Amino acid sequence: MDALLLTNANGNTVSLTPAGAAMTSVVVPDRTRKLANVCVDAGGSAGKIIGRYANRIARGSFELDGTTFALATNEGPNTLHGGPDGFSKRLWDVAEQSASRVTFALTSPDGDQGFPGALECRVSYSWSDQNALRIDYMATTDKPTVVNFTNHVYFNLSGVAGTPIEHYRLQIAASAYTPTDAESIPTGALVPVDATRDFRTARTVGTEKYDCNFVLDGWDGSLHHAATVSDPDSGRTIDVETTQPGMQLFTGKPGAIALETQHFADSPHHPAFPSTVLRPGEMFTATTVYRFG
Repeated sequence: MDALLLTNANGNTVSLTPAGAAMTSVVVPDRTRKLANVCVDAGGSAGKIIGRYANRIARGSFELDGTTFALATNEGPNTLHGGPDGFSKRLWDVAEQSASRVTFALTSPDGDQGFPGALECRVSYSWSDQNALRIDYMATTDKPTVVNFTNHVYFNLSGVAGTPIEHYRLQIAASAYTPTDAESIPTGALVPVDATRDFRTARTVGTEKYDCNFVLDGWDGSLHHAATVSDPDSGRTIDVETTQPGMQLFTGKPGAIALETQHFADSPHHPAFPSTVLRPGEMFTATTVYRFG
């Protein structure tokens, strides 16, 4: 499928495709001005939009307004990333396109993967002259439902796929995380970061394989700092800003790091978590910005 290319005044580019409304490349300079693609093709849902519900919903069901909804399951008894035919597997429409911005649109019918409500979705990618990639999510529904979007992008700042990331320096603005059980389902607790998860001050990623949702400090729905990652070898950096309350750090694939901004996994079962409920007459909106330096 033909790529859609965003180009800024510096000649740096972002490639997108309607298949999964995905980003397939982000070409930016290192400290010597050498250009390379820092977006990793890790297979599966890499670089794609995840929905209706990013991460997991336990036991493939949830209750809303007294009604229990059974969902399609695709990870044992649980629903992962919206189910077996989630949004990352859909061909999105190109609703708007310019040199610096593309908007994708998708209609998800009532009952899609078991979720209630016909959902009208839009995802916009904007690429600035300052090498900031902004992702805006929007959705409306005609019945009460739950919504949680993210982009499952993986990065390697060296520009060479598979190059180790253990020496990257990472800072995350999070004092707590959501611990999970053996099936990666949150327990419902918000626990202070421990020695292995404390990235409040920048330090090396190390060899530990992370798959952890961090509770971002000071969340109020406004655009705020979430994380900074840097590669000392290439000099490339990414600053992450988001309106979302959480960020999933994933380093489980060799030579790749994912910084996925989202609501918490399994929120419909945990009333203390920020709500993912969307009702008719409301609009779901979320924004994440990846600033490349």
